[in-house]
Amino acid sequence: MNMPELTGEHVKLRAIIPDDLEPLRLWRNRPDYRRFFREYRDITPAMQQGWYDHVVLLDDRVHMFAITTRKGGRLLGACGLCYLDQRNSSADFSIYIGADNLYIDEKYAPETGKLLLHYGFETLKLHRMWAEIYAIDEAKKMLLPALGFSLDGRHREAYKMENDVYVDCLFYGLLKRDYKK
Repeated sequence: MNMPELTGEHVKLRAIIPDDLEPLRLWRNRPDYRRFFREYRDITPAMQQGWYDHVVLLDDRVHMFAITTRKGGRLLGACGLCYLDQRNSSADFSIYIGADNLYIDEKYAPETGKLLLHYGFETLKLHRMWAEIYAIDEAKKMLLPALGFSLDGRHREAYKMENDVYVDCLFYGLLKRDYKK
């Protein structure tokens, strides 16, 4: 899929390229990050390549970006709009910063989020964006409301962590009319 470049003050979002796959895979496999992601297994190089070939490049319901520094183009992480539902004009909002042990920081993540929201609402003409996170993800519990998302609900003890402890899944949503405010 041909992705546009989105540029902010500190970051640029661009299409994911093959050279990004290994650093993104290594970041996603970090146990301290992986506990925040749906994919709970270690991602193999073959799994990562399959995701790139079949999802990033071919699935029009997924719009994934590499997050890079605006100056120098250093890879920072990935973000995207997934599970794009044309009928209901909605998509899942996803973001993480892997570089420099940041995960969700106060500089790159909020700016990335704003660029992604603008792209979703203004370019893709979405009505709603949503995010599912786990109750242990304190960083995203702060980021999402700062971007305008509201907590829509929770599924109690729906996610089993590696230590056999169950945590709640939290669902956040943002409507275009609320984004405009």
